[in-house]
Amino acid sequence: MRERMVEAAAQLLSRQGLQATSFSEVLEVTGAPRGSVYHHFPEGKDQLVAAAVDLAGTHLLDLIEKKAGASAEEVTEHFLLIWRTILSRSQMKSGCAVLAVTVATDSHALLNHAAAVFRGVRARLAALLEQGGLASGEAAQFAATLVASSEGAVVLSRAEQSMEPFELVAAQLRDQIRRMVTKP
Repeated sequence: MRERMVEAAAQLLSRQGLQATSFSEVLEVTGAPRGSVYHHFPEGKDQLVAAAVDLAGTHLLDLIEKKAGASAEEVTEHFLLIWRTILSRSQMKSGCAVLAVTVATDSHALLNHAAAVFRGVRARLAALLEQGGLASGEAAQFAATLVASSEGAVVLSRAEQSMEPFELVAAQLRDQIRRMVTKP
Protein backbone atom coordinates (compact mmCIF):
# COMPACT_ATOMS: atom_id res chain seq x y z
CA MET A 1 0.00 0.00 0.00
CA ARG A 2 2.86 2.38 0.83
CA GLU A 3 4.35 1.94 -2.64
CA ARG A 4 1.01 2.70 -4.32
CA MET A 5 0.64 5.83 -2.22
CA VAL A 6 4.15 7.02 -3.11
CA GLU A 7 3.52 6.33 -6.83
CA ALA A 8 0.25 8.25 -6.67
CA ALA A 9 1.93 11.17 -4.92
CA ALA A 10 4.68 11.27 -7.58
CA GLN A 11 2.10 11.29 -10.36
CA LEU A 12 0.04 13.99 -8.67
CA LEU A 13 3.13 16.13 -8.07
CA SER A 14 4.11 15.86 -11.72
CA ARG A 15 0.63 16.90 -12.85
CA GLN A 16 -0.51 19.49 -10.35
CA GLY A 17 2.41 20.52 -8.16
CA LEU A 18 3.11 20.45 -4.47
CA GLN A 19 0.35 22.65 -3.04
CA ALA A 20 -2.40 20.86 -4.95
CA THR A 21 -1.22 17.40 -3.90
CA SER A 22 -2.84 16.32 -0.65
CA PHE A 23 -3.19 13.19 1.43
CA SER A 24 -6.89 13.16 0.50
CA GLU A 25 -6.08 13.03 -3.21
CA VAL A 26 -3.52 10.27 -2.71
CA LEU A 27 -6.12 8.29 -0.78
CA GLU A 28 -8.70 8.88 -3.49
CA VAL A 29 -6.36 7.73 -6.27
CA THR A 30 -5.18 4.64 -4.39
CA GLY A 31 -8.36 3.72 -2.55
CA ALA A 32 -6.30 3.38 0.63
CA PRO A 33 -7.99 3.79 4.01
CA ARG A 34 -7.30 7.08 5.81
CA GLY A 35 -5.44 5.34 8.63
CA SER A 36 -2.82 4.06 6.21
CA VAL A 37 -1.53 7.59 5.68
CA TYR A 38 -0.66 7.95 9.33
CA HIS A 39 0.69 4.41 9.49
CA HIS A 40 3.04 4.76 6.51
CA PHE A 41 3.82 8.48 6.84
CA PRO A 42 3.73 9.36 10.55
CA GLU A 43 5.83 12.49 9.91
CA GLY A 44 3.19 13.92 7.57
CA LYS A 45 2.99 15.17 4.03
CA ASP A 46 6.69 16.03 3.75
CA GLN A 47 7.57 12.40 4.40
CA LEU A 48 5.26 11.27 1.59
CA VAL A 49 6.57 13.97 -0.75
CA ALA A 50 10.20 13.02 -0.01
CA ALA A 51 9.41 9.40 -0.86
CA ALA A 52 7.71 10.52 -4.09
CA VAL A 53 10.74 12.65 -5.02
CA ASP A 54 12.99 9.64 -4.42
CA LEU A 55 10.75 7.46 -6.57
CA ALA A 56 10.72 10.00 -9.42
CA GLY A 57 14.51 10.23 -9.27
CA THR A 58 14.94 6.47 -9.20
CA HIS A 59 12.57 6.07 -12.13
CA LEU A 60 14.50 8.63 -14.19
CA LEU A 61 17.83 7.01 -13.28
CA ASP A 62 16.47 3.62 -14.33
CA LEU A 63 15.40 5.07 -17.67
CA ILE A 64 18.72 6.76 -18.43
CA GLU A 65 20.63 3.68 -17.34
CA LYS A 66 19.27 1.92 -20.42
CA LYS A 67 21.81 3.89 -22.46
CA ALA A 68 24.87 2.83 -20.48
CA GLY A 69 27.69 2.31 -22.95
CA ALA A 70 26.01 4.33 -25.72
CA SER A 71 27.52 7.34 -27.45
CA ALA A 72 27.09 10.78 -25.90
CA GLU A 73 24.73 11.66 -28.75
CA GLU A 74 22.58 8.59 -28.06
CA VAL A 75 22.48 9.37 -24.32
CA THR A 76 21.36 12.90 -25.12
CA GLU A 77 18.70 11.78 -27.58
CA HIS A 78 17.41 9.20 -25.10
CA PHE A 79 17.14 11.75 -22.30
CA LEU A 80 15.19 14.05 -24.61
CA LEU A 81 12.98 11.15 -25.66
CA ILE A 82 12.10 10.46 -22.03
CA TRP A 83 10.75 13.99 -21.59
CA ARG A 84 9.14 14.12 -25.03
CA THR A 85 7.28 10.91 -24.19
CA ILE A 86 6.12 12.23 -20.82
CA LEU A 87 4.79 15.40 -22.44
CA SER A 88 3.07 13.68 -25.33
CA ARG A 89 1.53 10.82 -23.34
CA SER A 90 0.15 13.21 -20.76
CA GLN A 91 -1.04 15.69 -23.39
CA MET A 92 1.22 18.34 -21.86
CA LYS A 93 -0.20 17.78 -18.36
CA SER A 94 2.79 16.14 -16.65
CA GLY A 95 6.21 17.45 -15.87
CA CYS A 96 8.86 16.67 -13.31
CA ALA A 97 7.74 15.86 -9.76
CA VAL A 98 11.18 16.85 -8.43
CA LEU A 99 10.96 20.25 -10.12
CA ALA A 100 7.42 20.72 -8.79
CA VAL A 101 8.69 20.26 -5.25
CA THR A 102 11.78 22.39 -5.82
CA VAL A 103 9.88 25.46 -6.94
CA ALA A 104 7.09 25.24 -4.37
CA THR A 105 8.45 23.97 -1.08
CA ASP A 106 9.17 26.06 1.98
CA SER A 107 10.82 23.07 3.61
CA HIS A 108 14.59 23.17 3.71
CA ALA A 109 14.62 19.38 4.13
CA LEU A 110 12.47 18.81 1.01
CA LEU A 111 14.57 21.26 -0.98
CA ASN A 112 17.72 19.38 0.05
CA HIS A 113 16.00 16.14 -0.89
CA ALA A 114 15.14 17.43 -4.36
CA ALA A 115 18.67 18.81 -4.77
CA ALA A 116 20.12 15.39 -3.97
CA VAL A 117 17.93 13.78 -6.62
CA PHE A 118 18.97 16.35 -9.23
CA ARG A 119 22.65 15.89 -8.28
CA GLY A 120 22.27 12.13 -8.68
CA VAL A 121 20.70 12.48 -12.12
CA ARG A 122 23.35 14.97 -13.26
CA ALA A 123 26.15 12.76 -11.95
CA ARG A 124 24.83 9.66 -13.70
CA LEU A 125 24.23 11.55 -16.92
CA ALA A 126 27.76 12.98 -16.73
CA ALA A 127 29.18 9.49 -16.25
CA LEU A 128 27.21 8.15 -19.22
CA LEU A 129 28.24 11.11 -21.38
CA GLU A 130 31.86 10.59 -20.42
CA GLN A 131 31.61 6.88 -21.26
CA GLY A 132 30.04 8.01 -24.53
CA GLY A 133 33.04 10.09 -25.54
CA LEU A 134 33.04 13.43 -23.75
CA ALA A 135 35.88 14.62 -21.54
CA SER A 136 35.05 14.59 -17.83
CA GLY A 137 34.61 18.36 -17.42
CA GLU A 138 32.60 18.65 -20.61
CA ALA A 139 30.40 15.75 -19.55
CA ALA A 140 29.58 17.36 -16.21
CA GLN A 141 28.82 20.73 -17.84
CA PHE A 142 26.66 19.22 -20.56
CA ALA A 143 24.80 17.02 -18.06
CA ALA A 144 23.80 20.15 -16.12
CA THR A 145 22.84 21.89 -19.37
CA LEU A 146 20.83 18.88 -20.53
CA VAL A 147 18.88 18.60 -17.28
CA ALA A 148 18.25 22.34 -16.88
CA SER A 149 17.35 22.88 -20.52
CA SER A 150 15.03 19.87 -20.67
CA GLU A 151 13.26 20.85 -17.46
CA GLY A 152 12.79 24.39 -18.73
CA ALA A 153 11.57 23.14 -22.09
CA VAL A 154 9.01 20.91 -20.38
CA VAL A 155 7.74 23.88 -18.38
CA LEU A 156 7.42 26.03 -21.51
CA SER A 157 5.66 23.28 -23.44
CA ARG A 158 3.21 22.70 -20.61
CA ALA A 159 2.50 26.42 -20.32
CA GLU A 160 2.05 26.88 -24.06
CA GLN A 161 0.33 23.51 -24.53
CA SER A 162 2.63 22.86 -27.45
CA MET A 163 5.62 20.65 -28.19
CA GLU A 164 7.25 23.49 -30.09
CA PRO A 165 9.30 24.94 -27.18
CA PHE A 166 10.52 21.48 -26.26
CA GLU A 167 11.52 20.65 -29.83
CA LEU A 168 13.33 23.98 -30.25
CA VAL A 169 15.40 23.34 -27.12
CA ALA A 170 15.96 19.69 -28.10
CA ALA A 171 17.32 20.79 -31.49
CA GLN A 172 19.79 23.13 -29.78
CA LEU A 173 20.92 20.40 -27.39
CA ARG A 174 21.39 17.96 -30.28
CA ASP A 175 23.47 20.55 -32.15
CA GLN A 176 25.55 21.23 -29.06
CA ILE A 177 26.32 17.57 -28.39
CA ARG A 178 27.20 16.98 -32.07
CA ARG A 179 29.66 19.88 -31.98
CA MET A 180 31.16 18.56 -28.76
CA VAL A 181 31.78 15.06 -30.08
CA THR A 182 33.04 16.14 -33.51
CA LYS A 183 35.36 18.97 -32.45
CA PRO A 184 38.92 18.67 -33.74
